[in-house]
Amino acid sequence: MKRMKTVNLSNLIKRLVCAAAAAVTLCMPVLSGTASAEESAEKNPKAEILIEAETGQVLYSENADLKLPMASVTKVMALLIWAEEIEEGTLSLEETVKATSYAASMDGSVIWLEAGEEMTAAELIEAVMISSANDACVGLAEHTAGSEAQFVKQMNRRAAELGMKNTRYKNCVGFDEEGHYSTARDIATVTAELMEHEVFRGWMLTWLDYLRGGETQLVNTNKLVRYYDGILGGKTGTTDNAGCCLTVCAERGDMRLVAVTLGNESDEERFDSAESLLDYGFGSFEKFSPEIDYSQLDPIKVKRGVESETVPVVEDRSECVIKKGRSGSVKYEYTFVEELEAPVEKGQFVGEYLVTLDGIEVFRSDIVAEKDIPRMDFLRCLWLILSEMITM
Repeated sequence: MKRMKTVNLSNLIKRLVCAAAAAVTLCMPVLSGTASAEESAEKNPKAEILIEAETGQVLYSENADLKLPMASVTKVMALLIWAEEIEEGTLSLEETVKATSYAASMDGSVIWLEAGEEMTAAELIEAVMISSANDACVGLAEHTAGSEAQFVKQMNRRAAELGMKNTRYKNCVGFDEEGHYSTARDIATVTAELMEHEVFRGWMLTWLDYLRGGETQLVNTNKLVRYYDGILGGKTGTTDNAGCCLTVCAERGDMRLVAVTLGNESDEERFDSAESLLDYGFGSFEKFSPEIDYSQLDPIKVKRGVESETVPVVEDRSECVIKKGRSGSVKYEYTFVEELEAPVEKGQFVGEYLVTLDGIEVFRSDIVAEKDIPRMDFLRCLWLILSEMITM
């Protein structure tokens, strides 16, 4: 969207200063503070995790459940909410968003929005996704929820729905703030969920783009989009307290991995760490479909039922992840209840199916009843007797 406007001297100076800072490094802290990278590292130890997105299996972790500041990785949840709203039809990429003075007041990574300036939701999302623009993020949050505070409540509700028990959002952009934290594990969860939505995929992989008819340049803060094989996207984040953070997702063949690294001391370290995690995952693991030995699924007795037994079935037939070349060493365990008492409901738990490799669990599923079995009573008993007599 081309927009002609007059830029006053203070705004021009602000833009030149911000542009110069961005050119120096992508990993300089975006908030004021005196903590050095070394001091930040002492305050917050490094945390990492590598998961397979479809199964949720953890392939590597270090301090994965430690509550830490996450900087602009916060915006992954904001992007997820917008992706879901677009798919539900409650947000349109084409609708116009007018920036408030509050949104325009944001500092750090910005596209220099001015109060009253209008952009489409698509332009603001692109600015958030590619260059992590704080003003664009707050502007769209206000537009979709009425205020940033209301949007943050929405973020926390969605986190709870995803089972992110160790995450709490206090703002939507990732500024250092007491009580604003997450964990590597929770961030991997929300990243995997976001990657299920393809509406933003093109922007995630865009290295360079422009807004305002070429006036504003957007450069992707995620360097891995330029060269990593199979990269699907991700989100960087940097503040004084959080250090350099990164969550990324990549896919090769039938395996999709999410790598999260928090508390790095430098821009280079976070990308090296994420790349090493992904390389380890793709190089060491493979998808595996557990086998079902149906001879192990003997009928289970049912007391006082219209039928005397039920057939057990393995409920979950999905895949898991194992070390490459180790499928022949996988072991299977089947455990069952001794008997059931009617009524029995279809899907009722009757046992457990466990798959292990070298004594470590790689897959687990409930074994459940195949169908409903009502309890025998006088009327049912009479009906069965009459039915037998009629068929004689």
